Amino acid sequence: MDFINLGRTSYQDALKIQEYRHHQVATGCLPEAVYFLEHPHILTMGRRTYPGNCLTLHGPEGLPLELVRTNRGGDITYHGPGQLIGYPILDLKRRGNDLHRYLRNLEICLMKALSDIEVESFQRKGFTGVWTSKGKIASIGIGVRRWTTLHGFALNICTDLRYFDLINPCGISECKMVSLTEILGQPVTVAEFIPIVQQHLRATLQCDDVTQHQNQVSSGLPTVPIKQPA
Repeated sequence: MDFINLGRTSYQDALKIQEYRHHQVATGCLPEAVYFLEHPHILTMGRRTYPGNCLTLHGPEGLPLELVRTNRGGDITYHGPGQLIGYPILDLKRRGNDLHRYLRNLEICLMKALSDIEVESFQRKGFTGVWTSKGKIASIGIGVRRWTTLHGFALNICTDLRYFDLINPCGISECKMVSLTEILGQPVTVAEFIPIVQQHLRATLQCDDVTQHQNQVSSGLPTVPIKQPA
């Protein structure tokens, strides 16, 4: 499995990278991959987005904000700097063709990563994502074609939470969003949390039998190998 850090990448470029790797994984030409990255400020609408859940298209500073419709599941969400995005491109045929289990495993992975730094989190029945006592900290929206996954999760690390006031996050009105920095009361960076999440993705998704291999994406965008956790 490849773990690849794309750094700050536009939503459109990241989608092209995912689509390319999806085809390669689905046809057995490349190993599975997980892309870690951050997006510039953007609002994205999933397949189940209700238009009324977008409250305004102007950010906290009054500047217009891009809104795109995408092919993931779920409702509207916000992506931006300080948010750890994870896009696993995985073959679910190797995991029992069980979409529900995959979603729950993503939640469990993030919860275990948070637990490593003594942040308690939990799942909510009937909802997808990860919550804490102070609010929702992670959103999940995926796509699946030919039993190969696209899209993934967004974990708020040091996110500007004001942007969530522009929407009903994931279609939930008055949904309180929270960041790791806010919970801990001290700065946390995306870069320092990536190895923790990576470790639990590997363990939770049972991919230890897959050979790690770093790859350049055909789009020509640079990829940065992530240092393996000790």
